Amino acid sequence: MRQIISPVFLLRISQSWLRPSAWVAGVLLLLGFWLSLIWSPADYIQGETVRIMYVHVPASWGAMMTYFAMAVLSLYAFLKQNPTAHILTRSMAPIGLCLCMISLLTGAIWGKPTWGAWWVWDARLTSMLILGFLYAGYILVCAFVKPEQHALKVAAILAIIGSINLPIIKWSVNWWHTLHQPASILRLAKPAIHWQMLVPLLTMAFGMAALCFCFFLITLRGNLLQQKFLALLLRKTHP
Repeated sequence: MRQIISPVFLLRISQSWLRPSAWVAGVLLLLGFWLSLIWSPADYIQGETVRIMYVHVPASWGAMMTYFAMAVLSLYAFLKQNPTAHILTRSMAPIGLCLCMISLLTGAIWGKPTWGAWWVWDARLTSMLILGFLYAGYILVCAFVKPEQHALKVAAILAIIGSINLPIIKWSVNWWHTLHQPASILRLAKPAIHWQMLVPLLTMAFGMAALCFCFFLITLRGNLLQQKFLALLLRKTHP
């Protein structure tokens, strides 16, 4: 594990994998938008507004999975005192926050014609909003708490504790009576969604994942180079 998340290995990966992942993202997103906007049918109840799902659902999945990855890496960084794991987590946070904001915004746009309101204090919506605050809190702690080592420990603890919110987001529609519909795909039973909607949804999900991976590689490379520059500067200042 230590060898995999070494700065040298990650710098090499961030350079060699960037272009292929960008091509994959471009192809999948172009195909996904065509499938979502033209090929897939309108919903028999919601009509054309159901097409918001093809952005809203992948963004929600991405926001949750990104935070889960952050929590796992934060736990490893906290236990092993590994600074590179902190850099990985810090590189994920802005992307996760963007995905969470996209989820909330598209959910509000979808909710207006469906529920008659831009926002309701539904259990899933509220827990997703809390996830956005957790992302923002993590970023603010890393940016403003000094010294840096103390900030990374506090941010790691925040990410670990905040992961309690993930099962609440997932199972809130089953635990409480909410306006939000139950899971249609990620459930134990057979997916309750037609294949003509499932195919573009999964295509968009993989395309968005590839795009986020591109942004992650760019952010990671920048953070690693910044850390390397600061280390060299410190070495010159205090030989």
